[in-house]
Amino acid sequence: MKKSSKSKYRQEFSGDHNFDYKDPMSLMRFIGDGGKIVPARISKLSIAQQKKVAAAVKKARALGLLPSGMEHYDNAHRLEAISPVPFEA
Repeated sequence: MKKSSKSKYRQEFSGDHNFDYKDPMSLMRFIGDGGKIVPARISKLSIAQQKKVAAAVKKARALGLLPSGMEHYDNAHRLEAISPVPFEA
């Protein structure tokens, strides 16, 4: 007889969900207080989804859409916040 167990993956993201690097507000939930990417055991994502999130966060950091470190380090010389809609004219 099988035990019914709770799934460790979130149901809000499908397996083929594309995490977009151009949407920094949705990626902020996967970044911890210290600026690090939250591990899969905490974010409850599958391994493939965690890899997609990590790649999107790294690409957004390289483009300057997300902070690259801790808040007091990144906001030291920045006067205004980054717009949540980055490529709108």
